[in-house]
Amino acid sequence: MTDLQMLLTIAVLAAGTVLTRFLPFWVFPEGKQPPAFVSRLGQVLPTAVIGMLVVYCLKDAPASAWHGLPEALAIAFIVLLHRLWKNTLLSIAGGTALYMFLLQSVLR
Repeated sequence: MTDLQMLLTIAVLAAGTVLTRFLPFWVFPEGKQPPAFVSRLGQVLPTAVIGMLVVYCLKDAPASAWHGLPEALAIAFIVLLHRLWKNTLLSIAGGTALYMFLLQSVLR
């Protein structure tokens, strides 16, 4: 790739990134009510995306014997942490730390 091609590629990617950041503010300026379907998507999409990520992460986890135990324990720990402190970052970090601990030391 030549220098000009790299520069053009970076410029197009930067323009696309800027456009996706500013477009919602141009289409729905402050004080203007967004359409009902946009408001509804704002309510349901975060939960749907998290659900899809959980399913994707667990699709290859075995559900039998001891092999799925680290995943199950980590999920239970994440739910417990989130119910106690309602801190997403703490829940993710704690669940990840427990999962890695279980994989590396206990259930090796």
